[in-house]
Amino acid sequence: MADFIFWIIWALIVASAALVAFGNNLIHSVFALMGTFLGVAGIYIFLNADFLAVTQIVVYVGGILVLLVFGIMLTNQISTARISQSSVQKGMGLAVVVGVAAVILSAVLPHDWVGSTLPMAFSDTVTGIGNLLFTDYLILFEIASVLLLGALIGAATLARKEQ
Repeated sequence: MADFIFWIIWALIVASAALVAFGNNLIHSVFALMGTFLGVAGIYIFLNADFLAVTQIVVYVGGILVLLVFGIMLTNQISTARISQSSVQKGMGLAVVVGVAAVILSAVLPHDWVGSTLPMAFSDTVTGIGNLLFTDYLILFEIASVLLLGALIGAATLARKEQ
């Protein structure tokens, strides 16, 4: 049953990603992106990475998609906008996709992937990540927070109406 659910989630991710890439309506593409993000969270759950699954939902589905929807809704005449799919680079893009897929498959298929026999509890995962963030990676964590603060100040400055 777990294999069946995994393949259903995989099909959801691929179908949603195809709708994002080939959709003509911007709002439909954003909602298809939500399906892709939720599917990735489902894959994280299968990998016993509960913290990453919750973070995926909170940050990407709860934050990024809401930002995209507000950006689309607040833009003038976005309901009539259509995304152009006419590209002269489709052949080159297909060649790049096939090349990247070949490299990934050649790296993944020859190995025998053995998972852990003991699943990690959710509290152990969160504790381990918290300890790493506030010990070994404290400087990087603080740099990221200052960078995000600067981005927030810049966004507020750009969004402010001129008097």
